[in-house]
Amino acid sequence: MKIPFLKKFPGLEKVQGYWRRQGFVKFIFTALFAIFSYQAISISNTHKPGLSVQERAHNQANKLQTNTARRGDILDRNGNILASSRLLKRVILDPMLIDPAFIPGLAQALNMNEEKLSTLLAKKRAIKSRYLPIKKNITLTDPILENLIAFKKQRVRVCIKKPGHAKISLTDKILNAINWQSVTGEKIMINRCSKKRIGQAVVLRQDTQRYYPKSASMAPLLGRVNSENKGGSGIEAEFENVLAGVDGKNHLNFLKKSSKAYFNPQVTAQLLHGQNIELTIDTDIQYHAYAAIKKSVLKHEANSGSAIILSPNGEVLAMVNYPADDPNDKSLYNPSHYRNRVLSDKVEPGSTMKPFTMLLALDQGKISAEDGELIDVSKSIGHLKTNREVRKYGDAITVKKILQKSHNLGTVNVSERLSKEAMYNTWNKLGFSHPLGLIPSIENSGSLRHYSSWGMMDKRTLSFGYGPMNTNLAQLARAYLVFANQGAMPSLKLIKNMVYNEEKVQIFNKKSTDKIAELLDSVASNDGSGYWSSIKGYSIAGKTGTAEMSINGSYDKNGAQRTFFAGFVPVKKPKYIMLVRLDHPKKCYSKGKKKLKRNCQGSNSAAIVFNETMKHILTNDKSIKMSLR
Repeated sequence: MKIPFLKKFPGLEKVQGYWRRQGFVKFIFTALFAIFSYQAISISNTHKPGLSVQERAHNQANKLQTNTARRGDILDRNGNILASSRLLKRVILDPMLIDPAFIPGLAQALNMNEEKLSTLLAKKRAIKSRYLPIKKNITLTDPILENLIAFKKQRVRVCIKKPGHAKISLTDKILNAINWQSVTGEKIMINRCSKKRIGQAVVLRQDTQRYYPKSASMAPLLGRVNSENKGGSGIEAEFENVLAGVDGKNHLNFLKKSSKAYFNPQVTAQLLHGQNIELTIDTDIQYHAYAAIKKSVLKHEANSGSAIILSPNGEVLAMVNYPADDPNDKSLYNPSHYRNRVLSDKVEPGSTMKPFTMLLALDQGKISAEDGELIDVSKSIGHLKTNREVRKYGDAITVKKILQKSHNLGTVNVSERLSKEAMYNTWNKLGFSHPLGLIPSIENSGSLRHYSSWGMMDKRTLSFGYGPMNTNLAQLARAYLVFANQGAMPSLKLIKNMVYNEEKVQIFNKKSTDKIAELLDSVASNDGSGYWSSIKGYSIAGKTGTAEMSINGSYDKNGAQRTFFAGFVPVKKPKYIMLVRLDHPKKCYSKGKKKLKRNCQGSNSAAIVFNETMKHILTNDKSIKMSLR
């Protein structure tokens, strides 16, 4: 406001403006100084020596801030993700802060029915609850997330009824202003309207969800996490400490009067994200093995199936089981479908052990395994009786024929030339009854009774995979590595970024091992018991096996059997070693144009899994050249 008489003194008007600006600046500085002084005095007062513990506790508070560690990924040998934690969002509502005016827009943003949302909020408000989780597992690309972020920025007209007075006339206002009389309007409830944002009534919290891209094919091996994001089984559970990391924890102290004024923060746990684990598994090989096992279990109506594929250096390329559940589907959970039977089940391996009996006998010079050498099968040995079926290949047969036709009496005849001690020591060196250390918490190491407790029957049945031993499938597969390592056996490896003992155990000599491998080539031929395993153009070696199933310590009265196939390719310098097991297959057929139903054996069930898996592997692996056979 300009004063007229100042026009006579222009200089005074300028001075007056200067004083006004200077006064405003002084006011701002004074106000800021007062605010900071108050905060400093308030904080220092909480630490005054004169204050009691109760008074300090009354004036200040603290809260624990947790920063969740990211769980490490599980990768295959080529860096493909097998298990990973996806970043998600969940939506939490505070019903006590949500005005009805926000509900239409909020329901639209959440893609919910407006009436349903209103009902949920009303129920929570009735019990004065400030917590309503309304949406979870929202991906970062979900339109709901984008809608909510946009909605939180919008201003909505919110009207609140507050007590007030009715409007009074202009005359009454003038009279009231000059204090001639006191005039007030009638007390009434008045709508106070303003545009507001929904603010902290809608909170977006970070969440994680474990995702398994290969679904059921990896489930029994990887396992899955539980509702608390901790490993529940398999690799997830075994390496929980490595994958989980450590949550960061900070204690934040603040004044109750100002919860944003933090002081003396204390870090009680440093944030450490989980480490990645890289497996030796090849995703493509795993997929083909799983597909073949699943197909075979369904086709042959087996109870279950499992398989393992190794590289010559002991790396596990595939470890599959069926039935198996998809770990991404939280509505499915059957513990037996997460059972890794390759490691957890101990079984009698049956005729898959015959090559080792022959290999030991050859190594010790008890047989020559040449075509001119004949083994007598005309006489009964112990409980193994000779008959026309046993002698259909002759009263004396070659070692090659014994392996090719999986001849029990011929195998026992050879084992009669071996001592109990020699057989025990060799089976022990092959690792039977010893832990593998792949997933220790679920491994069943099987057993091998000491030879001092054996009778003659034990030694004879041991020669073809029964009696004083049982094993898991991975141990049996490791034993077959001698054919890929010139008679030596390496340890198995499942974790690629882990240090293993690289020392190999020399068990047989190279010459003996190569000879038996050559004879096993005849098994995977049209004349051999493993005829269904042969692949045109490739040299395959293998051995079938059929064993009675022991249930609760005794053999199943209904004749339930396990069928096996152990094979490797190529015969010379094998690159892939595979073991297959089917539990109680019930429908099997002969090979040929006429599909005649037959009793299920390793030849017409498990061998098919090997064939179908290896066809895919060999098609993709150009390093293995086709043979003339």
